Amino acid sequence: MPRAATTTDVFNAIAEPRRREIIDVLFDGRARAVGEIIESLGLAQPAVSKHLSVLRKVGIVSVTKHGQMRLYRLEPAELRPVSEWVKKYERFWTQQLSRIKERAEEKARQLNKDKEK
Repeated sequence: MPRAATTTDVFNAIAEPRRREIIDVLFDGRARAVGEIIESLGLAQPAVSKHLSVLRKVGIVSVTKHGQMRLYRLEPAELRPVSEWVKKYERFWTQQLSRIKERAEEKARQLNKDKEK
């Protein structure tokens, strides 16, 4: 089965780890030039530009021109579908953590009882 194009939706676009790294660099909301992103990640300019193009096509980043420079900014609202999808599964993590906490507390109680003997 052929893989969906990276520009079909936000899920496919962020499937690539380097694109998620770029999103992390842009997380603070500041607009950044490609050179700043390259410096932050230590990647080659063509690779960063290619990844930015994919992110721009799905709307995760926007670009503005400032003279010769292009400034990229994160559009976090476009990540909402990912957040909403993941949120459905959050209860599993919460339940798992609650069980771990209960087991740890029970073990601590048992250790305290053993020390008292």
